[in-house]
Amino acid sequence: MKKILICDDSVAEVKLMQSVLEKAGYCPVVTHDSTRIEQMIDVQRPNLILLDVVMPQRNGFQVCRDLKGHAEYSRIPVVVVSSKDQESDKFWAKQQGADGYVVKPFTPEQLLGAIKILV
Repeated sequence: MKKILICDDSVAEVKLMQSVLEKAGYCPVVTHDSTRIEQMIDVQRPNLILLDVVMPQRNGFQVCRDLKGHAEYSRIPVVVVSSKDQESDKFWAKQQGADGYVVKPFTPEQLLGAIKILV
């Protein structure tokens, strides 16, 4: 079973993503703290990361850039899941190394479609 790490500070958004992933046969694991994502990756070894942008302390763009600059973590696909819906946001995510982008609110099909092409 493919393991997907969700990093989002919104409990409601996480519950929604967990539900969609579980119904589709994925194993979701969660952190609400962007400063602890590397620890979660070391422990959980996810196949893909769903990453919010707007988070306290360390935003998703920073996290993505750090992960993609790391020798071991850079191979893990990152899909940004954000309410930021401007083309400039999507462009900036790609510049930071994001492999996909899903705008909130999303349909289950949109979220799963972004995941399926990467894992």
